[in-house]
This record gives sequence, C-alpha cells and structure tokens, in this order.
Amino acid sequence: MKFTILFISLIAIILGFLYFFTGYKSAFEADQQCHYQMRLKSIELEGLGCDHDLETNQWLLYQKGVSDQPSQVLKRYRY
Repeated sequence: MKFTILFISLIAIILGFLYFFTGYKSAFEADQQCHYQMRLKSIELEGLGCDHDLETNQWLLYQKGVSDQPSQVLKRYRY
C-alpha cells in the first residue's frame, strides 16, 4: 500500500514539473510564437488569427469560422 502511494505521488510530481517547465516564460514569448506559426500556416490555411486568453494565460492560434460556425483552435501557447 505504501509503495502504491509513493508511486502515485512520484508520478504526480513528475507530471507537475513537466507541465510547469514546458510553457513559455512570458506572454511576449507566447505571442511571438503564435504569430510566427500563423505566418507559416497562412500559406496552407485561410482566416488564421492569434488571440490572448486572459483567464487561462495562453495565446490561441485559431481559424475563423465560416457560415456562422465557431472558430476552431489550432494550437495553444501556454505561459
């Protein structure tokens, strides 16, 4: 039983470190990456945009919806 709790705790700590260290260090870096990817993908996709989501602290690369359809998020840049 103690081994199971230790194992689950270790997995949780590892996942927490991975989540913390894989984001961008600032909103500026996330913004720059979003706009860079938007320029690269604009060749193959139309109606791309970047927007800042204040609630989740991330920039969103999205494709604008057509015919009253909602926009589709292509990638998230968490900081």
